[in-house]
Amino acid sequence: MSSALAGLFFELLDRCVIDASIAFHTPTISRVAGRGQGAPAIAVTVRNDRVFERALALGNLGLAEAYMDRDFDIAQGTLADLLAVLLRNRLDERVGNHPRLALRVALVRVRNLLRGGRGNVRAHYDQGDDLFECFLDPSMTYSCGYAAAEEDGLEALQWNKLDRICRKVRLTAGMRLLDIGCGFAGLLIHAARHYGVHGVGVTNSAAHREGASRRIHAAGLGDRVTIIEADFSSVGGRFDRIVSVGMLEHVPPRRYAAYFRAVAERLGPRGIGLVHSIGCSAPRNVHDPFIQTYVFPDSHQPKLSDIARHLEANRLAILDVENIVRHYGYTVAQWLKRFQANQAMLDPVKYDARFRRMWEYYLSCGIAAASASDSAVYQVLFTNDCTLDLPLARV
Repeated sequence: MSSALAGLFFELLDRCVIDASIAFHTPTISRVAGRGQGAPAIAVTVRNDRVFERALALGNLGLAEAYMDRDFDIAQGTLADLLAVLLRNRLDERVGNHPRLALRVALVRVRNLLRGGRGNVRAHYDQGDDLFECFLDPSMTYSCGYAAAEEDGLEALQWNKLDRICRKVRLTAGMRLLDIGCGFAGLLIHAARHYGVHGVGVTNSAAHREGASRRIHAAGLGDRVTIIEADFSSVGGRFDRIVSVGMLEHVPPRRYAAYFRAVAERLGPRGIGLVHSIGCSAPRNVHDPFIQTYVFPDSHQPKLSDIARHLEANRLAILDVENIVRHYGYTVAQWLKRFQANQAMLDPVKYDARFRRMWEYYLSCGIAAASASDSAVYQVLFTNDCTLDLPLARV
């Protein structure tokens, strides 16, 4: 059975991977798959033949769990390189062009469902601040940065992103700024320190509220920035500017209307806002089962049309849309580098070897998705006053 499934896996790659070749070394054979020209840039060492069935039956989730269980390792190239090849060549779409091959793959998946061996149980890990301190920059900013140059380090990537947002919404001293989903308050601290604003951050996480408050007081900004623990819909007051970075992905689509209505109601006269969100630039948003199972359960990636429709419904005029997804690749590559360098500092009981390989796979997925998928990272700038005197060029 395992040799037949390995043969089916290699046939799938041979038919569907048209721009790369991948070397596979198992305990019994060495095989190059894919139709790319030249020597393979990626080599995979297979330690357990069950990787083939897991990948065929469950796609990226099966491949991820195989990596987590050390069924395979990368001997040449990187895990992100392998995932980028698989994403770029859209195996699930191309296999449909080969009906007999598609039927054989479908039979493997049906067999897996009937066996019922895996179940649909999410892995729950207590992901504390220690994990994020292991790979984030000192501002603890957990969202896509902005690369002004390819060699920018993580601190520069996040400083660039925070400052561009402040300039995009045209902050000036004395303004009131609301940050919906403020995390550890990196943006609010930057805006108060460099632009002289008074800020309010809202989060539904007690840990984020406590951590953000500590950071604000350590920066000497306790009289200028306040953090409240609440749902976005319960925030009161009016603000000159509103930003929301990395929050919309965690809002259920059924609450999009409430989210954008709250933004519109809180935005004061001649106000400007910005929503920054991982998104989907395809007709249909297909959620990745690995991310849903292990990393961000119930997360969503809104389409640009979703964001535009709700802004328009609330009379918020779009001023600019920028897709910075390529910058996500630079950001996550820096996260992965830091995670690999610092993971030995993590508690091995709380974060065991399987969890660490899961986190490495997750970060590698982000690098691959930034260049080889229909993922997007949208920054949408808007206003409630179409008569604003606006600059002629984007920041």
